Amino acid sequence: MTVELTYLTWAALLTALLWVPYIWGLLRNSENMASGYVDPTPPSNLPAWVKRANRTHINSVETLAPFAVFVLVLHVTDQNNSMTALWAMVFFWARVAHAIVYWLAIPYVRTLAFLVALVATLGLFWEAIS
Repeated sequence: MTVELTYLTWAALLTALLWVPYIWGLLRNSENMASGYVDPTPPSNLPAWVKRANRTHINSVETLAPFAVFVLVLHVTDQNNSMTALWAMVFFWARVAHAIVYWLAIPYVRTLAFLVALVATLGLFWEAIS
């Protein structure tokens, strides 16, 4: 498996697991348990970290899609190289950092981690079209 596909696999696992803290927070909320999950919107009385965990997961889903497309395009067209491997690695670790700092509510670092992952995604795009 290429480096890019390896990091795509890890990024998909990260995204798949990021819902766990949010769901755990929902389950700990007795009001939500009593409602029988009728309303899919999060209750307003959830702790801030639970709301941030939800946003972290949503943001990860939103950024995984273009990353996955570019990695798969590069793989299918056999355009993998040292730069695409670097971009894939940067994307993954920036997303890990983003999740951590989002949960911890560190505002500027969160934005920086998001932008680094975005630049990595755009780097993959550039490699795909050049």
